[in-house]
Amino acid sequence: MGLDIQAYMQTLGQQAKQASRALSRADTNAKNHALRIIASMIRANSDQLKQQNKLDMEAGEMKGLDSALLDRLELTDSRIEAMAEGLEQIASLADPIGEISNMHFRPSGIQLGQMRVPLGVIGIIYESRPNVTADAAGLCLKSGNAVILRGGSEAIHSNQAIATCIRQGLEQVGLPSQAVQVVETTDRQAVGELITSTDYVDVIVPRGGKNLIERISSDAKVPVIKHLDGICHVYIDKAADLDMAEDIAFNAKCHRYGVCNAMETLLIHSDVASQILPRLASRYKTESVELRGCERTQSILPEAVAATETDWDTEYLAPILSIRIVDDLEQAMDHIHRHSSSHTETIVTEDYASARHFLAEVDSSSVMVNASTRFADGFEYGLGAEIGISTDKIHARGPVGLNGLTSQKWIVLGSGQIRH
Repeated sequence: MGLDIQAYMQTLGQQAKQASRALSRADTNAKNHALRIIASMIRANSDQLKQQNKLDMEAGEMKGLDSALLDRLELTDSRIEAMAEGLEQIASLADPIGEISNMHFRPSGIQLGQMRVPLGVIGIIYESRPNVTADAAGLCLKSGNAVILRGGSEAIHSNQAIATCIRQGLEQVGLPSQAVQVVETTDRQAVGELITSTDYVDVIVPRGGKNLIERISSDAKVPVIKHLDGICHVYIDKAADLDMAEDIAFNAKCHRYGVCNAMETLLIHSDVASQILPRLASRYKTESVELRGCERTQSILPEAVAATETDWDTEYLAPILSIRIVDDLEQAMDHIHRHSSSHTETIVTEDYASARHFLAEVDSSSVMVNASTRFADGFEYGLGAEIGISTDKIHARGPVGLNGLTSQKWIVLGSGQIRH
């Protein structure tokens, strides 16, 4: 591009900061109108989006991208429609900005409360999936934030085409087109500039593989909302309904493999292991799932490969499952404490006390009773969409929707009070 990357990224930051002030003042109707127009622009330009996506797909094939990456990269008619529908769903959600809560009087006579406000400028760094461009832009727009989007080089044409639709939608309703900016260079230096741009960017959200997120987390000077791994567990308790347990453990592993909320380790109470394991092994065999088990698991399932210590700490994102038999709930929770990535854990039990104990003591961003880990998702939680999932404990935790892209400020209403 023959570009001064530092100057270019600084310009994007300045424009985003200015646009964020205009967006924070925008009323709900204007934001919703923009989202619906962008959705209609995406539908109207479907052929153009597919044409630009074809350039990325051809380049990806030449570079030797694997089939999974190419699948995530491809824009089909149904995926383009899903982008448009996602924007319309975001428009239908309640606007969190300006919401006032916890209003109360203090003895001094002042009235005190909290108002929900945008974070400001959000930088999002992501790989492969062009639909993230529309989803992230929609969530940031609705929550009153300007956004700088840096997609992967493999999707540069697709992302630029989607960005054109977004700009046109913003301009039609009189909102600044710089409220959503897509970085136009594939130079990796742009990422370094974005994640250290403390003067202009308020938070960074990385979406992609572990290597990308580790790099962002270690190098960023701007606060980061992220999760590294999805090492999720299902624990089948001795008081479990075994039919329910079988369905949950099968769905949590086999519904989709390459997602962060898929189960990677199955824990089973020793009292029910000999009953449930053969049933599950038969189900997993239909999906060609490789089983890796502890010694006690192998004594019940001789076909299981011996699990190593590394297996308990591995996010497979593949048809591979680790299985461990435990003696009680405490041992199951101890395993989760040592090996979980703090994403999502499930207990299957009919025992109320065990369920409450599990909910109270397991420290992950989503903890479930009698449900598949696959429900740990912004759409399933009623957030409409998500910008990502956070396993951090400060600010946002779990699926990050509109509220996760906001903060609160204190507001004080007085009638002339002075402090004595």
